[in-house]
Amino acid sequence: MQRILIIAATSAIAEATARLYAERGAALYLLARDTEHLATIAADLATRGAARIEHAGLDVTDFDAQAERIAEAWTAFDGLDIALIAHGSGEHEHEARHDMDLLRAQFTLNATATLALMAQLAERFKAQGHGTLAVISSVAGDRGRAANLLYGSAKAAIDAYASGQRQRLHRHGVNVLTIKPGWVDTPMTRDLPKSRLFVQPERVARGLVRAIEHNRAVVYLPWFWRPIMFAVRAIPEAVFRRTKI
Repeated sequence: MQRILIIAATSAIAEATARLYAERGAALYLLARDTEHLATIAADLATRGAARIEHAGLDVTDFDAQAERIAEAWTAFDGLDIALIAHGSGEHEHEARHDMDLLRAQFTLNATATLALMAQLAERFKAQGHGTLAVISSVAGDRGRAANLLYGSAKAAIDAYASGQRQRLHRHGVNVLTIKPGWVDTPMTRDLPKSRLFVQPERVARGLVRAIEHNRAVVYLPWFWRPIMFAVRAIPEAVFRRTKI
């Protein structure tokens, strides 16, 4: 039986992932800020076959609460096999260019809080000697773009930190997986015009689970975002600065 911690379990991708693991009979420890929605999800997962479900509230920007909740989850399940960090917000991108308080708050949510969670979980996995630490980043972190200056910068920070932790923890039997979705049809993208590049959260969840099973380091979901972002990164800066992509 796999023991799994999911942080931001009310997010669309995390919820879809939890359903897959529940159907496999995993034990799930769910954390999220919206405790009412979280309880509804927990009840649904119980009907899907989860061996055990625990859940608690967590605002990821409360760093003291982070440590408490991780300790509670670790103790409740006597260790973890997988931890998935799934929070993030692309809101207030334009406002944060002029409002420094908002800029700091958004970067704290999308980067600093994630790094703090990863740091604490990394130490526990290292001491345990096995496990997977998975974090949802984004293709937005591959190159800075005018359209998502702040969100992309936060995801780039996560990518770099995950890469360093992956190198550090590999010798200790721990894998760090960076998950890089493209456009996903979720509440965060509800106001964006939809194209053929948009996919449902369930598709990303299936790819995420496969990547964990195969001990992958970095996975683009769906797969076609890897060549797309390779091409975007290859554009010379002198040319890129004049584009609108």
